[in-house]
Amino acid sequence: MSKDLTAPTPHIGAKVGEIAETVLLPGDPLRAKFIADTYLENVKQFNTTRNMFGFTGTYKGRPVSVMGTGMGCPSMGIYSYELIHVYGCKNLIRIGTAGAQQPFVHAREMVFGMGSCTTSNYAALQGLPGTFCPICSFELLEKAVASAKALGYKYHVGNILSGDTFYGVDLPHGKTWAEMGVLAGEMESAALYTNAAAAGVNALCIVTISDGPEEITTAEERQTAFTQMMEVALSLA
Repeated sequence: MSKDLTAPTPHIGAKVGEIAETVLLPGDPLRAKFIADTYLENVKQFNTTRNMFGFTGTYKGRPVSVMGTGMGCPSMGIYSYELIHVYGCKNLIRIGTAGAQQPFVHAREMVFGMGSCTTSNYAALQGLPGTFCPICSFELLEKAVASAKALGYKYHVGNILSGDTFYGVDLPHGKTWAEMGVLAGEMESAALYTNAAAAGVNALCIVTISDGPEEITTAEERQTAFTQMMEVALSLA
């Protein structure tokens, strides 16, 4: 990556100063628009490039931004890198959906990703002499847990799996991710945590279970109805 990267970037059309230090990162750009329309005041749209909508406003008087990231580690890697290194973002909070890996984790419940197991090669490309373990910011995790408790919301804390494939057949390995205690599977947290660690900033992945052991939620519900994770994430600004 060129060290001469400046705003606007190839993927974000904002000027420096138009994005807050705390930014919520849903995969779906329409979820970003929903959050801006529903929760933020004094909203200004800072990005339409590639239809990856981004907005900045205030929440309870505090500046906060929200922007879509698309799907998968490569896409999250691009957007989080530019947000950190060009726009000075310090607190990056992914809010997305995930599939349950445990029978006690149900649809519409939140999972806070303390660690991010991964099938992606993203962290390995940092060139470290071993295996990097992508983990969240304890500062943000502690605040998120306190917020969920205060709001009376159901949540789980633990390992999540950040995979590179959405569809596919499980390979015949000796152990499954569920047997290793992984709570849920999604596709972006490993890249977010890796970029945040490399830059010394805070990151947290909050997901809502869309595919639970008894129920699969609708696409419309995933876009607009998973408000508990939005409210917890906004409280971290």
